[in-house]
This record gives sequence, C-alpha cells and structure tokens, in this order.
Amino acid sequence: MTPEPGSPEGQSSEALKALLRRVFDSQIPNYGDYNLVCATPVPGSAAYYVVGYRWRPPELVFAPFAPDSFEALEPPTAINTTNLSHTDEVSPGSYEVGTTTGRIFRFGVEPKAEFPAGDGEPHRLLRQDEDHEDFNSFLDTFLELA
Repeated sequence: MTPEPGSPEGQSSEALKALLRRVFDSQIPNYGDYNLVCATPVPGSAAYYVVGYRWRPPELVFAPFAPDSFEALEPPTAINTTNLSHTDEVSPGSYEVGTTTGRIFRFGVEPKAEFPAGDGEPHRLLRQDEDHEDFNSFLDTFLELA
C-alpha cells in the first residue's frame, strides 16, 4: 500500500517532527520557547505525548496526541515549580511526573520513537537522538526540583 502524499505513514523523521511540532504549536502560546521530544507509552500508560520542555523557567508541557492521525487529544498540561508534586525515573528511560492536582504522566523518551502501523501501512520511526540527549540532561535537572 502506497501512502498518500501528506499522510503520516512512510514519512521521514523530519516530516514526523513537523507533524509533532504542529500538534504542539497549535495549542501553546510562546511555543518557540520549547524544545520538543516525542514521548511513548511505558507499562502503566498507553499515551503518546509531544513533550515541550524549557530550561528557564524549568517547565514541561505534555500534549497528548493520536499516533495514527497526529491530532491533539486534549488540552496540554504544563508542569513547573508551582504545580509539580513529584518526578521519578521509574526504570531506565521510563519516567513519572505528577502534579499537585493529582494528574500523573508516565512516559518514555527514546532515541528512536516507533509509531504503530495499521494493516498494510509502512512502519513509522522517528529519530530523535540529539533531542533525546538534551531531554535527559533537562530531566536530570527537573528531577532535582521535586
């Protein structure tokens, strides 16, 4: 099955990054202040997120999206020093971040993010090696805030 032009299937990492950027930018004021990574599900979670992060002031923004359509699922949630309850590295590459209102995000950020493919659809893989390294450095700092 040949993907239609403009569809998420079979696109390059750069095209997938552009789709993720669109999900984030369409919902976040000052979106240019954030670096982005794609967070994938870990045990105990089924969600995919575009995660925006910035160093100053330290903040994470979770924007859930549907991995098949790259459409936003709900309004994003910003977490910073005013509403952060906890941050834990549950296992290598697997994290949990909670808010003071009880919202919990469980996710992983890997150098290569895989997206599910339907029947007859090509495999979709996002390479985010450099972004992954920077995000890990940020999370080391964010872990200390909780």
